[in-house]
Amino acid sequence: MPKALPLIEKTDRRLQQVSRGRVSILDIAGLPNMMLSVPGRKTGVPRTTPLLCVPHHGEWLVAGSYFGDEKMPVWVHNLRASDGASIVFEREKIDVKWREVQGPERETLWEVLVSVWPNFDLYKTRTKRVIPVFVLSRTTP
Repeated sequence: MPKALPLIEKTDRRLQQVSRGRVSILDIAGLPNMMLSVPGRKTGVPRTTPLLCVPHHGEWLVAGSYFGDEKMPVWVHNLRASDGASIVFEREKIDVKWREVQGPERETLWEVLVSVWPNFDLYKTRTKRVIPVFVLSRTTP
């Protein structure tokens, strides 16, 4: 699977472009997903990434797994350098704040992620890095 990453990402981006953001590979697979937009940490230019997400108690969980690749996803670096972001979830654009979870809370939320996408546990075995887990919450106007 890691060797196919560039093809999967390119195909998903093209599918979303052609469908004007209405369909992604994750939609076809029946998995909850979002488009995360966060300013690039170097340029400040908004960067948008399709992500598997898990709605959880009115918030969204995302993992910086990158299919278990040793490289940290660029969106993780950008998110950590930002004050906030926006998502499109079920065609609704939502401004969000984020927090990275650690320790026992991370372990609990990791299990929630795995309950939706068991391959997260497989990804964990492919890398030596700790896969970061983020909670995204709607910002209040």
